[in-house]
Amino acid sequence: MDIYKYDVYRGPNIGIYTAVNDDFVFLPNGFAHTKANTLAGYLKAEYLFTSIASTRVIGTMMVVNNTGMLLPATCSAYEVEYLKKSTKLNVAVLDTKHNALGNLISVNDRGGIVSPRIPKEMLKDIQDALDVEVIQKKVAGYNQSGAMVRANNIGGIIHPETDEDDIHSISDILKVKIEPATINGGIPYVSSGILVNNKAAVVGNLTNGPEIMMLTRAFSE
Repeated sequence: MDIYKYDVYRGPNIGIYTAVNDDFVFLPNGFAHTKANTLAGYLKAEYLFTSIASTRVIGTMMVVNNTGMLLPATCSAYEVEYLKKSTKLNVAVLDTKHNALGNLISVNDRGGIVSPRIPKEMLKDIQDALDVEVIQKKVAGYNQSGAMVRANNIGGIIHPETDEDDIHSISDILKVKIEPATINGGIPYVSSGILVNNKAAVVGNLTNGPEIMMLTRAFSE
């Protein structure tokens, strides 16, 4: 799988502002069309401009796989309807006080990790929307499970301080091998600096050679 280096808003935190599945790269309204074309070309997907809760931090607010999408309760009705019509995904609004769902939930098409901060009674809603089995678990001692894990259907990466037992259980639920890694020159919160679908990965432009090697190992079949 090809891995590309890129920047968003002249910075390396591409996972904060963008999200992706196999069909769409979700980008903030006003994002440059030339850069959108480049990202969409790397990831072999169509780009779609949107806002989430009137913000541009799409990656921290949205959870998406190839079946569905979770949005925070602060999203407008227009945003929800627009995404339903534009993507044909199963778009669901999670009625919780937490808005940064992308920081709290990490999924691929086979399973998901949900922060213990999400009420247990919402796990069925998450599973139904995304059509995956999920478990609740901290990652490396953090409640921000979505910020610590990024996976596709080939492999995944995780905060480097995660212990072996947790790596094993997370690998089991996502049904892929999971490798400890960093991004952007040592950042352990891996989701902040990567876009990955089942076709390619794009990482922040500060990601160094050894990190690219870790990513290549993690996302190789």
